[in-house]
Amino acid sequence: MDKFDAVIIGGGPAGLMAAAVAAQRGRNVLLIDKNRLLAKKLRITGKGRCNITNAADIPDLILNVVTNSSFLYSAFYTFTNENTIRLFNSLGVETKVERGGRVFPQSDSAKEVADSLVSYAKKSGAAIISGCAKDILISDGKVFGVALSSGEEIYAESVLIATGGVSYPLTGSTGDGYKFAEKAGHKIIPPKPSLVPLNTKEAWVKDVMGLSLKNVEITLKKENKVLYKDFGEMLFTHFGVSGPVVLSSSAHIKNTDGEFTLIIDLKPALTFEQLDRRIQRDFQKFINKNFSNALVELLPKKLIPVIVELSGISPELKVNQISKEQRKSLAYLLKNLPLSITGARPIEEAIITSGGVCVKEINPSTMESRLAKGLFFAGEVIDCDAYTGGYNLQIAFSTGYLAGENI
Repeated sequence: MDKFDAVIIGGGPAGLMAAAVAAQRGRNVLLIDKNRLLAKKLRITGKGRCNITNAADIPDLILNVVTNSSFLYSAFYTFTNENTIRLFNSLGVETKVERGGRVFPQSDSAKEVADSLVSYAKKSGAAIISGCAKDILISDGKVFGVALSSGEEIYAESVLIATGGVSYPLTGSTGDGYKFAEKAGHKIIPPKPSLVPLNTKEAWVKDVMGLSLKNVEITLKKENKVLYKDFGEMLFTHFGVSGPVVLSSSAHIKNTDGEFTLIIDLKPALTFEQLDRRIQRDFQKFINKNFSNALVELLPKKLIPVIVELSGISPELKVNQISKEQRKSLAYLLKNLPLSITGARPIEEAIITSGGVCVKEINPSTMESRLAKGLFFAGEVIDCDAYTGGYNLQIAFSTGYLAGENI
């Protein structure tokens, strides 16, 4: 029987970070992953560009964590976003900061980030094998190894579960870690999709499918309560809406009880009065045209028929016949375009899983289980999730580092 100081289940960002850190401490480390290609999900993040972290200060990082932010204080302060950037720079990955503090590799290549992390773990001395962990071995409240589906048993003083959640199951995130954690007595907060596109009731979204709006402000409301507000980019799809600001807003839809509304401000840089004056100028310019032909400088072409219909103004009405009330009603619509949210897309389409191993049963200073000695957790398998912008990968790196330091 093989024996190691530590066995790590899962070769994603958290597992690879932990493997490298533990191996550098002189620990005899084995990392097991069911995929031959490690960091499979990392390779497709950020549309293949990989938003490594965010350049915000630590308090802001914590503010952008939606679920159990206080659990991450120790992790974020022990291995900071600056540490993450310095590490990747030292591994040969040059970085750049984009809008909203998002940090990307200079090459825009998620593959470069993943390959550098795999190389880091290997060069640090961690052994890596392709295999499927079937179970953790546990007795008298202490783990002592891992059983593989091949029938082989590997003994270890510590076991780290870094198996991810259940989003993007084709990358290997199939919820195995929850089963292992439950065996050790851990409570699992039911997994739900987070950072996921949203379905809408309105049929008109299909007419503008593929349209991307770059500088809009969205407000997510439940009944009359504002749940989330953000500025940035969104995308219309055949089922509803997606894009960075929409994905982040989805973190606030844990269930579909109640009525959710997404309000889009198409012209957030203008006050209502400024927008009204802008419309007046456009109407003056196109004074003899039909209303449907007078919005070409104000809106994307695909969106014009939708706004015309929703405004209630006849498309054939001449601009010089539009009343002041109709014009002001149009301005209001442009700053308050409503969409009825009927729910989130399936968890398989989510970027991140919300839910997982209950944080109350994990020591936040070490990532060790409070219930089973020698059992550790890191990354998405833990019940912590954040908005888009590099925050979720920082959770993986910070918790992975902390586990690697203590395993």
